[in-house]
Amino acid sequence: MAPESDRPREDHPPVVCAGLVVADHVSLPIEHMPRPGELVAVDDLVLNIGGGAANTAVDLARLGVRATICARVGNDAFGRFAADTMRNQGVDCSGLKVDPALPTSQTLIVNVRGEDRRFIHSVGANRGFVAEDLDSLLDRSPRVLHIGYFLILPNLKADSLADRFRRVRADGTITLLDVVTPGPGNYADPLRVVLPHTDIFVPNTDEAELILGESDPVRQARAFREMGARRVVITLGEQGAVVMSDELQLRIRAYPTTYLDGSGGGDAFNAGYILGLLEGRSEIDCLKLASAAGASCVRAVGTTAGVFTRDEAVDFIARNELVIESIG
Repeated sequence: MAPESDRPREDHPPVVCAGLVVADHVSLPIEHMPRPGELVAVDDLVLNIGGGAANTAVDLARLGVRATICARVGNDAFGRFAADTMRNQGVDCSGLKVDPALPTSQTLIVNVRGEDRRFIHSVGANRGFVAEDLDSLLDRSPRVLHIGYFLILPNLKADSLADRFRRVRADGTITLLDVVTPGPGNYADPLRVVLPHTDIFVPNTDEAELILGESDPVRQARAFREMGARRVVITLGEQGAVVMSDELQLRIRAYPTTYLDGSGGGDAFNAGYILGLLEGRSEIDCLKLASAAGASCVRAVGTTAGVFTRDEAVDFIARNELVIESIG
């Protein structure tokens, strides 16, 4: 299948990315967390768009795929910044709604050298996002519907989302679900409603542990398959991923990369996977594109700045081996 950018333009973008949009305030890596009253200096603080829907839509644009964002922002400077940033990157913002009553969501991301990131988050206008926001875009039957950060969107109800997944799958749309678990809670019940209508489910292993109470990624993947997901990819950061479907049971290692900031790495992984789906690639080749895009993202500060173009990703895959092991 020809790359998306090489095919005749359709009336509407082939991908809808729906869910969380955030204005991220990101620090370059610091040597230690400030003590009470201490000021720690950095060379730069980066303002960037964030959130699973926004990041994946921008990453897809970098990979040569047109996507429509479906989300909510506030009527404020950060909302205008998010919208302008996405438009400038080539994202279709026709599905972006401005909420006059709530501020744009924001996240403070603190990077400490040698440690995982720390997040301080305000839900903001994402609080108002509902499944009905999708309806006008789903009438166009996109080829892929991606939900970024289900479970952190308080009014995106499982039964309403499951109903829309069921309907678009009947028209041939591929559904891809990503989640965020903002702390202990009952996440398994809503997933039992949505996963039977989900083609690809992509949590990370920490999220999966909060959902299931299970720390082993292989058992995590099997549990989500039993809940109904057609394909499950448990991402493990620098350790790669565990993958399960009817056809495959694999552990893939991560590509080599220079790590600077992990923000958005999972969203870039999703974008690479979606590119593979649109190009009709095999499951393993989708995983190679996903892994390459994820590896490229963490090389730079911010959620999207380091992500490969499609040609860069293909060249990277040709020059680097991805270790793939069968799970017995």
